[in-house]
Formats: sequence, structure tokens, C-alpha cells
Amino acid sequence: MKVLERYQSEVVPAFAWPSWWASAIQFAAGALVMIGLATRYAALLCSGSMAYAYFTVHQVDALLPVQNGGEKAALFCFAFLLIAFLGNGTWSVGRPTPVREKLAAAAE
Repeated sequence: MKVLERYQSEVVPAFAWPSWWASAIQFAAGALVMIGLATRYAALLCSGSMAYAYFTVHQVDALLPVQNGGEKAALFCFAFLLIAFLGNGTWSVGRPTPVREKLAAAAE
């Protein structure tokens, strides 16, 4: 039973700042990054959200992520920033296909 007590948390009320909004941003933008729609914008938003979480929650205890328990927040912040710069991958929904390129060329 002690193992499960570690993972219990309190319920956050709806529209509470910043907890509920951070969860909503991470869920929606994370889903967009996962399927590949508006990847760069969604990843940049997720990166900013994780940076906010690191600086407001973790950095008040200590400077380095190893000292303050913010390793995951820092890791996800930089991972989303990398995705924002690299863009969507080959398997993404928003990838330009040859059919889309032909349609775009025909429209011009």
C-alpha cells in the first residue's frame, strides 16, 4: 500500500492557474506533436510550458536539475525545443506529399 501512496495526488480544480492550464497545454500540444500537425508551433509551446514548470517549481530549491529534482522538466524542455527546430518527421500527417505538391503547383 505504501507504493501506491506515492502516486496519489490531489485533484486540481478546473481552470485553475497554472496547474490545469499547463495540463491542458501539454495534452493538446503533445498530441499535435505526436501526430505531426503544426509540429513546430506545438513543440515550441510545450517547450515554454516545461521551462515555466522548471523555473517556477524546481529552481526555487536549487540551481541544477540534479539538485532540485527537475531533470524531467529540463529534459522535456530541451527535447521539445529540438523538435521545434527540426520540425515534423517523415511519418507525420502534416508532411508534404507529392500529391499535395502537385496541387500546390497547379494552384499557382
